[in-house]
Amino acid sequence: MTTETPTTQTRALHAVSSPKVARASRPGTGPSADVTRLLPRPLLVAIITVLLIIVLGPVLYMLFASVNSDVAVAAGAFFPTELHLDNYLKVWSTVDLGTGLMNSVIICAAVAIVCAFLAVATAYVLVRYEFRGRLTFLRGLLGLQSIPGTLMLLPVFVLFSSTASLLGIQIIGTRWAVFITYLTFALPFSTWVMVTYLRGLPKALEEAARIDGASSWRILTQIVMPLSWPGIVVSGIFAFLLGWNDVLFASVLTNPESRTAAVALQVFGATQEGGAIPLYGQMMAASLICAVPVVVLYLVFQRYLIGGLTSGGVK
Repeated sequence: MTTETPTTQTRALHAVSSPKVARASRPGTGPSADVTRLLPRPLLVAIITVLLIIVLGPVLYMLFASVNSDVAVAAGAFFPTELHLDNYLKVWSTVDLGTGLMNSVIICAAVAIVCAFLAVATAYVLVRYEFRGRLTFLRGLLGLQSIPGTLMLLPVFVLFSSTASLLGIQIIGTRWAVFITYLTFALPFSTWVMVTYLRGLPKALEEAARIDGASSWRILTQIVMPLSWPGIVVSGIFAFLLGWNDVLFASVLTNPESRTAAVALQVFGATQEGGAIPLYGQMMAASLICAVPVVVLYLVFQRYLIGGLTSGGVK
């Protein structure tokens, strides 16, 4: 039997309480932390830098070109030789951007809100109830995503024209025509997003509410919807972007009063063809202004896009 001397015990306690030992034993800070890293740190930094250059390069070019002279941009200059901040003021009268932005915000916001809530209600029925034709309906929603939009342009135009002649009202050239079109194409995908999301929600909360006497409508509005905000936001943002980036249907179904921002940019770009030097500065300024609402949308709802609200809902 061996006994430790006080000196040995003191050295052992000092070694255990040493900051170096504490840092080495802390998870994620020792040598074993490098094992979980896929690439070495220098290579990882280099890859991230290259990806940032690829992503931010076009954005920086647009930003610099928007405050540069048209002659310098046409000559291929990347950095502005002289600042032309008046491009952001001229663009409102040159492109008629105010009317386009107002129409786009109204139409796309209405489509996003209506599509999100219709999608969660439809998905709730498809997920929680069994009925004949349920799988056929789900497959039909998925099949609609494989149809190109160019094939639907003529049928949609003829349908609106026939309906307008039958009812004696004007449809083409109004915001309602674009709203119905965007809602038709965004609703199937948004419904699939909500079907996938609602399948992961626990049924125990709904069963407990039903035992307490809650109706299906109350369960949907007071339990399912509050827990489904991340999915609702994703489906709403998809519907918003579908309308915001569309040029094909908006160019056919709108007139100068109901023209969206994307069509306004297209018309402005078309008018620059065949001229001496296109107004590159105003074109880039208008493009950046049109991108601001989408950036703000992501910044406002990013917390719903990152995480779910149902973790820990059922113990």
